[in-house]
Amino acid sequence: MSFTWKDALAELDRRRALARELGGERRVNRAHDQGRYTIRERIDRAASAFYEVGEFAAYEDVDATGKLRGMMPASYVCGLGEFAGRAVAVGGEDFTVRGGAPQTYLDRMKGGLGGFVEDLAHEYRIPLVLFMEGIGGDVAAQAEKGHSYLVSSLSWQRSYELLAEVPVLTMVSGAAVGGTAGRTVLSHFSVMTKDSVLFAGGPPLVKRALGVDVDKHELGGARVHTAESGCIDNLAEDEDDAIRQLQTVLGYLPQNVWEMPPRGDRSDPPDRWVDEVLDIIPENRRRPYKASKVVSAVVDRGSFFEVGARWGRAVTTGFARMDGIPVGIVASNPQHLGGALDAAAAEKQVRFVDTCSTFHLPIVYFVDVPGFMVGPNAERGNVVRWGMRAIQSIIQAEVPVVTIQVRKAYGMAVSATSSPDSLSLRLAWPTAEWGDLPVEGGVEAGFKHEIENAENPEEYRRLAEERMLALADPWKTAEAFGVENMIDPRDTREIVCAFLEASLHRVRTSLGPQRRQWSLRP
Repeated sequence: MSFTWKDALAELDRRRALARELGGERRVNRAHDQGRYTIRERIDRAASAFYEVGEFAAYEDVDATGKLRGMMPASYVCGLGEFAGRAVAVGGEDFTVRGGAPQTYLDRMKGGLGGFVEDLAHEYRIPLVLFMEGIGGDVAAQAEKGHSYLVSSLSWQRSYELLAEVPVLTMVSGAAVGGTAGRTVLSHFSVMTKDSVLFAGGPPLVKRALGVDVDKHELGGARVHTAESGCIDNLAEDEDDAIRQLQTVLGYLPQNVWEMPPRGDRSDPPDRWVDEVLDIIPENRRRPYKASKVVSAVVDRGSFFEVGARWGRAVTTGFARMDGIPVGIVASNPQHLGGALDAAAAEKQVRFVDTCSTFHLPIVYFVDVPGFMVGPNAERGNVVRWGMRAIQSIIQAEVPVVTIQVRKAYGMAVSATSSPDSLSLRLAWPTAEWGDLPVEGGVEAGFKHEIENAENPEEYRRLAEERMLALADPWKTAEAFGVENMIDPRDTREIVCAFLEASLHRVRTSLGPQRRQWSLRP
């Protein structure tokens, strides 16, 4: 048959139309009935421009007996997109085709677990945005191959390499199972819609393996992973909210580790007095306050975006800007465990500090920590190991760290707030107090026998505490230059902005991959 442009373009249009049908009208309608977008709809809503790769990849669809039912588009959609005004590699599973299972039927994976989309992010040094909805493994693959395959033959190397190269952002809507769940957490920021689930193995597998009936949301719902396991950073009301969160986070991060984060709007004066903090911090040192209110008062107005708000709540983490400079925020949260650092909070801090260090965001730490969390539950939760890992992460951070000593700073946990081996600027407010142990518990531990043998134990304890509190006067430490400066809290913004501006010279000269790789876990 002779070639004609008319026939060639008609065939192109026909195949493109088939690709647009995804897994068919019935499956697409089912996704809509469950309140979810298809992968193509997600990309359309997220990307202002999209140039697809592998649009015509397809496979022969057969039933369980091997009978051919027709051709189906591949279960992954990917390409180059414009996302939040930035060039990104973008992709996601098509759940309407084999539940978004890996494309072992293709000569080359398009994405999901390695594949073209990850190579695109690596080679072009652009962020990777992934929409996760897939079943992970697929027993049908061995029928296509003619044999079962060993999963360890599947390389994860590119997925891990990218963590030290470009921002990786993931979103779960629907179900992320097995390998899809694993790929989701290999990211710098993850978000999950409230009706979604994520697990290593779903309820049928749990039933078969353990004989336990469990609801999918009880097993791995959004509440489990954003408030208990910490597997996912943020919760989203719906897919549009999740996409907005991904776009917001990308706005704080550079295209890659060889570039600086983009400086934002500078309309909020750096010398603005922060009068609000005098009302936010109670004069009664035993009363808690909301850490995010202190942070929001100091940083550029409206710029604070909290990450991981529902998990590891003894610390508050998030991105913000100061005079337009993107920064990472860590703040003790006295509303949870009095701000004591437990294992979950330490793990959360490690992950966030590593992300800031990887992408050259200075860290501003607001300290009000009475120490590591104590007690049987804390010890069983491995608080000491995780606490020491938090210290390691702040010491190894290759970005400036400015520490604000707000109130309490006791015990080993304080070492997780700044590094004495680099220029970690420590600024104290007059409300600050510090030492090896909080005075109350320290007096009880150090003078136990004296208190017990005193004629009036309660009075003796009171007098001892008053004496120790007098010795803990922060001004004595300031006089000994044990802290870099004591400041009026209302001057905090101006001083921090000035030092961050000066520190950018150091940051610019250290661009590139870290001496150590970004770590998901210790």
